[in-house]
Amino acid sequence: MQFKHPEILYFLVLLIIPVLIHLFQLQKFVKVPFTNVAFLQQLVQQTRKSSQLKKWLILATRILLFSAILFAFSKPYFSSKDIDKKQQTFIYLDNSLSTNTEGKKGNLLKNSAQELIENASENDIYSLVTNSKFFKNITKKELKTALLSIKNTSKKLDLETVLLKIKSTYKNEANILYKNIVLSAFQNTYNDEFINVTQPISLLHLEPSKKNNISIDSVFTENKNTNKFVVHVVIKNQGEEKKNVPIALYNDTTLVSKQSFSIDKNSTQTIQFTIENTSVFLGKLELTFNDTFSFDNTFYFALNSTKKINVLAIGKATDFLSKIYTKKEFNFVSTTLQNTNYNFIQKQQLIIINEIEKIPPTLITSLVTFSKNGGNLVVIPNQKIDLNSYNTLFKNLTIGKINAIKNDTLKITRINYNHPLLADVFSKKVQNFQYPTTQSHYTASFKNTSTIIGYENKEDFIQEIKLQNSKLYWVASSLQNKNSDFTNSPLIVPVFYNFGTRSLQHSKLYYRLDKTNRIDVNIQLAKDEILSIKNNENSFIPLQQTFQNKVSLTTKEQPLVAGFYAIVAQEKIIQNIAFNNPKEESVLNYMDIKELSKDNKNLTISSSIKDIFEELNKKNEVHWLWKWFLALAIVSLLLEILILKFLKP
Repeated sequence: MQFKHPEILYFLVLLIIPVLIHLFQLQKFVKVPFTNVAFLQQLVQQTRKSSQLKKWLILATRILLFSAILFAFSKPYFSSKDIDKKQQTFIYLDNSLSTNTEGKKGNLLKNSAQELIENASENDIYSLVTNSKFFKNITKKELKTALLSIKNTSKKLDLETVLLKIKSTYKNEANILYKNIVLSAFQNTYNDEFINVTQPISLLHLEPSKKNNISIDSVFTENKNTNKFVVHVVIKNQGEEKKNVPIALYNDTTLVSKQSFSIDKNSTQTIQFTIENTSVFLGKLELTFNDTFSFDNTFYFALNSTKKINVLAIGKATDFLSKIYTKKEFNFVSTTLQNTNYNFIQKQQLIIINEIEKIPPTLITSLVTFSKNGGNLVVIPNQKIDLNSYNTLFKNLTIGKINAIKNDTLKITRINYNHPLLADVFSKKVQNFQYPTTQSHYTASFKNTSTIIGYENKEDFIQEIKLQNSKLYWVASSLQNKNSDFTNSPLIVPVFYNFGTRSLQHSKLYYRLDKTNRIDVNIQLAKDEILSIKNNENSFIPLQQTFQNKVSLTTKEQPLVAGFYAIVAQEKIIQNIAFNNPKEESVLNYMDIKELSKDNKNLTISSSIKDIFEELNKKNEVHWLWKWFLALAIVSLLLEILILKFLKP
């Protein structure tokens, strides 16, 4: 038994006063002389005894009366918690796109919000966390307002972050009793978030009623000829076989083509559309099928007239560069050191220093400025270089230095398949490969490097060096035929081609929402001029970095809705881009939360929101006893009245 006001019980000490009065009362019987009272002696003795008994009974009832009153005012109760602690319910409601589907009782998100409103207690304090908002220390009324306004979002809050929020709340607040509820789709995209759960949490799986889903997974294109190109649409099916599924391709709002297809159980299939080649194409694909998720049945992509990448090679003329940097994709210029136009350097995206024996100071200054402005460099040394001039360049770029040349015939055997430059080049690791060789190479000690291709002795042949605003690619050996056969190797084309394409990140066919996306815009802006991204309903200014020859945009938090957007400068559309929902949201693979609860006693699995609140309220239920003590006081008073009235001495 616990007491809300235990300090009142100190007054029980005062009950000793009536006891002392009773024990030390000075009342005495007075003897009155009377004739012939011998026959009354026995009666007098009995009267004295009955009088004493009556007084003891009255004392007992009065002590019981005052004790019951004191106990009633101290408000005793039975409960598993301390009544002085405030109650706060921490709720995470998953409002990701995966909860925008039908469950047994209707739409998962809307039904969950309604049940929370119906079952939440009026007296509790609440903290509501969604994937996009955090409402801390709100009342039941404020909770209702927040839940009624909640909408699905493309943003995804991982469960690890949710658990960290719960922990941080425990650390920051004292004298509060917490109830933690996590309502989520629990898609199986998490790792070990529930391993170290230290606080009791009630889990509820927001499970869709349908167990099949078809989605547009990705899109890629290829040129069929100068007048037409092919759109490849990758369709992913989860669940049973589906037949005669209609799919349509639109150019913005204009229907371009329509067809139907069938797809096997739990499989992936590619659908092709052949369309006319245009400078701008705003592609929208639509599947017509009633399945678990509807948001992944629409897919957006944008084709723009691609601007060519400017590549300048300074040094010896070589055929392999002109063959790689074709006129279709690049503005390639090759010049000797003596004929270099220094005013032309800052307009490039990539500069290749091709086997120059000595780099003059003027060129060093221009290259450092070019690098700081975001331009990428490729440095291919000559067999006989002036080390001081090269190291002066590298010193000004603060990356390290070249050491002496090393005459040793080595095979180029190590390929970093995971490097971004080669990530999409190989479908699998090459086993039987005729590795190129070099007769000599320079050793170097650079910092902030990553290996692209390496020698058999673990030394690096081609390195990527991160600079402040750009990259430098160092080739450790001369590529002249008398020193190396690398230019005859199949590796030469993807490596140098990607040097060029990665120097200007053209807008992709599409981007994903809630991902970090980088978009390079080939434009020169005036001072204080900025780029914005907008569509018919929304406009925002992305994070951007302005260089002399381009502007790099970074998107993450915005936009929030899939569709077409335009990159705009002074109300003029520079290029169109498309955003699609995260494809992870389409996954129908879920965590087994029942298995989680077996390994962690702090996790409780519930079947409904009503059951969660009933269980939590049952644990924290308070049984008040003051009414019983008040009733006991009344009974004591009645007993005293009856004793005084009917018990005669």
